[in-house]
Amino acid sequence: MVRWAWNKSQAGVKRRYFELVRQGLSGSTASEEVGVSFSCGSLWFIDAGSVKFIDTPISERYLTQDDRIEIADGLDAGESVKLIAARIGKSFQSVYREIARNKKPDGRYQPWYAHGQAHVARRRPKPHRFSSDPELRTVVAAKLGKRWSPQQISRWLRRRWPGRLGWHVCAETIYEAVYRGLIVVTDQEALRTGRKYRHKRGRGRNREGAMKQSTNMRSIHDRPAIVEERLQAGHWEGDLIIGAGQRSAIATLVERKSRSTLLVPIRGGRSAQIVGDALIDALESLPPRLRRTLTWDQGNEMFHHERIERDSGVKIYFADPHSPWQRGTNENTNGLLRQYFPKGIDLDQFTDQRLREVSEELNNRPRLILGDRSPAQLMRRWIRQPIRNDR
Repeated sequence: MVRWAWNKSQAGVKRRYFELVRQGLSGSTASEEVGVSFSCGSLWFIDAGSVKFIDTPISERYLTQDDRIEIADGLDAGESVKLIAARIGKSFQSVYREIARNKKPDGRYQPWYAHGQAHVARRRPKPHRFSSDPELRTVVAAKLGKRWSPQQISRWLRRRWPGRLGWHVCAETIYEAVYRGLIVVTDQEALRTGRKYRHKRGRGRNREGAMKQSTNMRSIHDRPAIVEERLQAGHWEGDLIIGAGQRSAIATLVERKSRSTLLVPIRGGRSAQIVGDALIDALESLPPRLRRTLTWDQGNEMFHHERIERDSGVKIYFADPHSPWQRGTNENTNGLLRQYFPKGIDLDQFTDQRLREVSEELNNRPRLILGDRSPAQLMRRWIRQPIRNDR
């Protein structure tokens, strides 16, 4: 009776066998070196998918053969994926993906088979997805032309064509295709920013805040907790985006729960009187149940905040100086709007109709945070129906 079955040898023996094979030795020589029969080595080779290649060192961020052996041993021992991931120094998401991608057709995770499959998937060069599929290029270019982000397009492709796996491209693949010129769009500003590096934000306010002289400001720290929880519609964040030479501006209002954006034209300067009048008109156009609070930064343009509160019925709260994260929804939206209104241009050239078109286009984009619904979908429902979560 055979003492050791071919599939029950020690992991170290198998590891050494495949190391020798991937160094270029024949199967018979490798079997002899590790002390097993040629038929035993052949069965190992077949079970591993018959993949023969030279195993060269690669980046540390990739799984090694030893990592895959640890994963297989851990699975055989009934360990959780998170425990296995912690032991090999990788994220548990990476280990889950590794098992899903490289397991055998029968569902078994075999480390040498998985290592071979990973090598086959990694081989280059590969034809770029967009270079070989003109129909996919056309579909993605059309969405980019509507200023959808690559993330939104990637999710939409999966929803629209769930069975067309070749079209399930990630956002990074779309970015790369645009940079390479594989996707041609009518508008050259296809992506939301042409920058390669982040720039410092802010408009040079002093450390003490521009509205220190206003003693009746209501701090964001006094804002009701329900605003932070985003459980109730009607709570807004606002700011100005400034044009060339600080001479023109557009006020942006973003509803915290729905992420709906309202663009308010500021004509004839950006004094506190002009900004106050514009905000009062915009807020009064909203249903009363959507006029609850407004959070702004400490800019001089809001010096008339008490008048705005009195005429519109909206309570205004102010973020701390140099704390844009306290109005994160608005800051993110302003970044998206810079695709339509680039820095360094006169914002007065955009008509009120153009501002409505931009806000409508932005509000009809699907958002991941909203379960891929659009802000317009949520806002239409709330405007038609009474809001029942008044507190």
